[in-house]
Amino acid sequence: MTRVRVRIRGRVQGVFFRAEAQARAESLGVAGWIRNADDGSVEAVFEGDDEQLESMVEWCRRGPAGARVDEVEVGREEPAGEIGFQFR
Repeated sequence: MTRVRVRIRGRVQGVFFRAEAQARAESLGVAGWIRNADDGSVEAVFEGDDEQLESMVEWCRRGPAGARVDEVEVGREEPAGEIGFQFR
């Protein structure tokens, strides 16, 4: 089990980024959460195996239709045993 924290910057709020990320995470079996940040970015934590997380991060680099992703920061963390995937 691996955990990554991702910060996505660009036009990523108001374009269904969180809802589509949640649907993708659930389809891949990735646990964690996603939220809009006050600075206009989106922050997410994903827990799963390396292949699942790589797929999620690659999706975050594109985002949903209507999004414009300018920057994605990814950092590894110790797994916390997240269950399910939720908005925060």
